Amino acid sequence: MNAVIKTEPTVEPVSLADLKEHLRVDSGTAADNTSSTQTIAPADHAIAGAYSLEGTGIDVQGYGTLVYLVSGTNGSGATVDAKIQDSDDDVAYTDWTGGGFTQVTEANDNATQEIQYTGLKQYIRVVATVATDACNFGVDVVKQAAIGTEDTYLEAIITAARRRVEDWLGRALITQTWNFYYSAFPECDSFTLQKGTLQSVTSVKYTDSDADETTIAGTVYESNTAAIPGEVTLKYGQSWPTAVLKTVNPINIEAVVGYGDAASDVPKNVRQAIMILCEDMYEQRGEVITGTIVANIDWLSALLSPERLWRL
Repeated sequence: MNAVIKTEPTVEPVSLADLKEHLRVDSGTAADNTSSTQTIAPADHAIAGAYSLEGTGIDVQGYGTLVYLVSGTNGSGATVDAKIQDSDDDVAYTDWTGGGFTQVTEANDNATQEIQYTGLKQYIRVVATVATDACNFGVDVVKQAAIGTEDTYLEAIITAARRRVEDWLGRALITQTWNFYYSAFPECDSFTLQKGTLQSVTSVKYTDSDADETTIAGTVYESNTAAIPGEVTLKYGQSWPTAVLKTVNPINIEAVVGYGDAASDVPKNVRQAIMILCEDMYEQRGEVITGTIVANIDWLSALLSPERLWRL
């Protein structure tokens, strides 16, 4: 069996903020540590009903986030109602519990309100209703720990450490898509997908000796997501095709694997091991030195062993 990754994870098991806290480092100055982005630009906003004034989505994955509603002068008798929404994909947004700002009226305009976003989604925005008359306001999203030169390096070693741990464990951590190639159909009923937790199977295809590719119908097989590692198994009364297959990698199973979409889906001991590896790469930046964490592999193995899958 050969396995080739098709789609890399969209997030890492350890965020930049997590690693910087572990390393006890920051970017050095307030200007470097924070960035501010407008979700609703400051302006005299006309009447807008039923939260129809929609702000721009902001990517806040891995950041500490504050949302500021800065109001100017309301029109006569006018009000502003604003709330925070969040989303996994910057397309479908839902209201975030606790994200409602106090209604802005003439009595409390020319002021600033602040809400800390503590949700788990990647994107947030603010939507607003403007009633009775135009109102002057804007909404800023302030993120802690802006990306700098050092942060780019830290993000690179997070990815490197995650890949090293995945290789040692024999399993994918965060959701990712792989192509699994086989040279023949199994004599038993099942293919074993050697990447740990199986979430779903996208397709099972084979190519015959005439180079014709065929997709096997989903009615022929089922995904065994309960097995670790996952399996693709024949359904009762079904059989694998008997065609003469091409010589190289004739069977391709495309599947989604990994513990889940979020860092919190990965076991804490694995996440801790990744941070320890990152710490070693950050501090040594060269050959392994006797007495360092990576040199003491037995200690690191103890953290990872409960999740390790031994390759067949």
